[in-house]
Amino acid sequence: MNITSFLLYCVIVTFTPGPTNIAILSIAHHFRVKETLHYIWGATLAFGTLLAASVILNSVLAAIVPKIIVFMQIIGCLYMLYLAYQVYKTKMSGDNAKQAATFMSGYLMQFVNPKTWLFTMTVIPSYVMPYYKTSLVLWIFVLVIAMIAFLAMVTWTLFGTVFKRFLHKHQKVTNITLTILLVYSAIEVLGIVEKR
Repeated sequence: MNITSFLLYCVIVTFTPGPTNIAILSIAHHFRVKETLHYIWGATLAFGTLLAASVILNSVLAAIVPKIIVFMQIIGCLYMLYLAYQVYKTKMSGDNAKQAATFMSGYLMQFVNPKTWLFTMTVIPSYVMPYYKTSLVLWIFVLVIAMIAFLAMVTWTLFGTVFKRFLHKHQKVTNITLTILLVYSAIEVLGIVEKR
């Protein structure tokens, strides 16, 4: 197993902007770290759950991946567009952002986030299972990958917190930028944007 390649893949996928990280940035710039952590704990638990499902159901998932991907693309796109709308109309003390800063919101986001689905369905089967078969080792990898994802989310929280004043001062631009990123993510999920 190429551990460097594995770690690079995990870090790049979890630290790069995606629906969950953009939502965390938005929540962090509206609230304290404590509120953002509710969302992060939910997102981390869901992420770990999806990784565990990948380990347990790998052979079944491999057979139905095309159906899951199409379904998740449509649902994920619609949910991201909904989030984009919520971010766009959110005010600094808006109730919409407060509703988004919950454990359940973070948990559910991961289940409709195609980036998370694609990553969790590929990382264990591609990088780990060809080299390790024992349950203990597979579960250790699930924990390690979930910890990397958690650190990525905390990083986005810190970014939102450190730049809170700037983000508040330029809230309209910030909301529009985050909205555009979410809309772009939604379009990308549907495969409209051609990757080179």
